[in-house]
Amino acid sequence: DGRLTFYPGNQTVDLPFINFMKRYGTVFLNAYTNSPICCPSRAAMWSGLFTHLTESWNNFKGLDPDYVTWMDLMEKHGYHTQKYGKLDYTSGHHSVSNRVEAWTRDVDFLLRQEGRPMVNLTGDKKHVRVMEADWQNTDKAVTWIKEEAVNLAQPFVLYLGLNLPHPYPSPSTGENFGSSTFLTSPYWLEKVTYEAIKIPKWSSLSEMHPVDYYSSYTKNCTGEFTKQEVRNIRAFYYAMCAETDAMLGEVISALRHTGLLKKTIVIFTADHGELAMEHRQFYKMSMYEGSSHVPLLVMGPGVKEQQQVPNVVSLVDIYPTMLDIARIPVPQNLSGYSLIPLLRGKAENEVSPRGPRPSWVLSEFHGCNVNSSTYMLRTGKWKYVAYSDGRSVLPQLFDLSDDPDELTNVAIKFPVIVRSLDKVLRSVVNYPKVSSSVQEYNKRQFISWKQSLGQNYSNVIANLRWHQDWLKEPKKYENAIDKWL
Repeated sequence: DGRLTFYPGNQTVDLPFINFMKRYGTVFLNAYTNSPICCPSRAAMWSGLFTHLTESWNNFKGLDPDYVTWMDLMEKHGYHTQKYGKLDYTSGHHSVSNRVEAWTRDVDFLLRQEGRPMVNLTGDKKHVRVMEADWQNTDKAVTWIKEEAVNLAQPFVLYLGLNLPHPYPSPSTGENFGSSTFLTSPYWLEKVTYEAIKIPKWSSLSEMHPVDYYSSYTKNCTGEFTKQEVRNIRAFYYAMCAETDAMLGEVISALRHTGLLKKTIVIFTADHGELAMEHRQFYKMSMYEGSSHVPLLVMGPGVKEQQQVPNVVSLVDIYPTMLDIARIPVPQNLSGYSLIPLLRGKAENEVSPRGPRPSWVLSEFHGCNVNSSTYMLRTGKWKYVAYSDGRSVLPQLFDLSDDPDELTNVAIKFPVIVRSLDKVLRSVVNYPKVSSSVQEYNKRQFISWKQSLGQNYSNVIANLRWHQDWLKEPKKYENAIDKWL
């Protein structure tokens, strides 16, 4: 959650290396994901293109494996490149559950797709390495910096992808595992200031926007939660962020130790945030701030120190920025704009060859846990969220200066603003058309998956993450699928 990297969010947990980056670099106050879920978001970051252009509709459908990323171009231009850890931007990964849930989101049924969010404390006050796989990848990156990078004659680019602070798999959700367990140790929990944790306000279930209700239901969050449960989920999430911060610290320390820190640009960002029980949801897949607002911090030569940038930016800006750093000509067809002018503290009127950076960012979502394609335009104090064809589902409009917690949809109150923002959105993406092509894609994929089984698909579907609901009334749900098809 990007809001943890600046005030007041940073009061809840101690993040010393994020603070280090702020002191010696630039923090973006309004950075957004272009799609609040792993694979589509990463596809946007590696390609510099919006989701409707990459057609990365869900966690199963990303970029082609041979897609030319900014790292490929840097390698071609003489950079030594190295990748460790989670990449997750190409097609064909993630569980059957993920796919089928995304494809069947237009089916008229409510099935819980996730385990109920919960916390789990492990180890003692000396237990530092909770997310072992991430630590191993961090160790590899550190070793590479100390043994390889330091001896290179050419410039290098190193990518380290972490899984934290992602919730952990919860075996209770069936063979395909949702990830609904917030896991940490007492060591990290001590870094969290419990008194500073805000308990989010919730609308009543009957007042929720229909898409929010669907998300809350499929995420298993419509039941009763005590304040203590909610506070704990949030605290454990913040503790997981503290562990992530320590991994960033290992990389910074290795650069410092080898004398590379002064001549290396360091970028810290994320594919999406975590709702941690805001809006009666956990996980991502939402345009609310907790899910769509990402951290973005940059430090290094030429980057202004102690700078806070208020401009809206997004992950598609990484591609042109990386090429700009390497002085590689930036292709004209990208959705993103280089961050270099902002990082140097220059006024926006120092225009790039492509013209000025737009005053808005776009995020869109087409995957599971949400029963409609969703489009978010963030500009100035406004966040406008449109759904599906723009007619069948009511839009949402939030005034973030007046209502930072996004509790009041003011779309009906400000029809003129809705019309003007909708016009801007349609100038960027023909969203009714995109929504309809996603619907066709979902149906096509589901039919071919169903045919590939060559047996009663219901037996397979009954064992997905929603098995507990499905098995109560399988006929009812099969009929709903038949009706949809």
